[in-house]
Amino acid sequence: MTGLERIHQGKVRDIYAVDDDHLLIVTTDRLSAFDVVLPDPIPGKGRILTEISRFWFERTRHIVPNHLTDYPLERAVPDAAERAAIADRAMIVRRLRALPIEAVVRGYLIGSGWRDYQETGMVCGISLPPGLQLAERLERPLFTPATKAEVGAHDENISYDRVVALIGQGLAEQVRATALALYSHAAEHALARGIIIADTKFEFGLDEAGHLTLIDEALTPDSSRFWPVDTYRVGTSPPSFDKQFVRDYLETLSWNKRAPGPRLPPEIVAKTTEKYAEALARLTS
Repeated sequence: MTGLERIHQGKVRDIYAVDDDHLLIVTTDRLSAFDVVLPDPIPGKGRILTEISRFWFERTRHIVPNHLTDYPLERAVPDAAERAAIADRAMIVRRLRALPIEAVVRGYLIGSGWRDYQETGMVCGISLPPGLQLAERLERPLFTPATKAEVGAHDENISYDRVVALIGQGLAEQVRATALALYSHAAEHALARGIIIADTKFEFGLDEAGHLTLIDEALTPDSSRFWPVDTYRVGTSPPSFDKQFVRDYLETLSWNKRAPGPRLPPEIVAKTTEKYAEALARLTS
């Protein structure tokens, strides 16, 4: 972006400084799995993620404010060609102080939560009943926070007590309550459209007045596990609308889950694009 300093390149998003109060976030077609950015992009993914995030930001304003602004893209990116290249995958947002945790909410027992449960009978220090199966719905959604890893590093599940130590008791309670409210609201909406939100992660920041604000992305196929209701079965890893499809393919390879990542076959890329697009169509219908 001519005239804009790129201040951060994440696994998927590039962030540029607009001025002292605003940032430009460009969501790329890059795909990460097991915290490794893969060499093959997923065409249209950045546009789809941006559209889904915008949908949820608008729909959850009654629960928590978010970082979206009405700052015009034309003002931030005056060059018409550059603007056209990012217009459907760009958001101009407020500069906020990001909290150093990921607010993960789990409604079902899958992924790292399932592995923790098998080893300890707990998830992030929360004891669960014995005998639960893979992908089983939990009695109530759990707030299971994680650290925020740098590119190439792995997120780490942490206890609620660790969150309190990092951000303080009052803010930790607010983050937990807000994340659970967001999940419950979204899960109900998605279920009515044939999608189970098995789990998701939120990121929050604070404005100058200390108000909690939803940032980054919200309830996308990159930050969530979306399962079709009609093929969900307890005891199996359900097919999904998200990048779990790619993870499942990668698990069939002899790859050590470290960079560089393996190339994806064209049919895997095409099927992943199809799944992202279907998630968008269902959620926003």
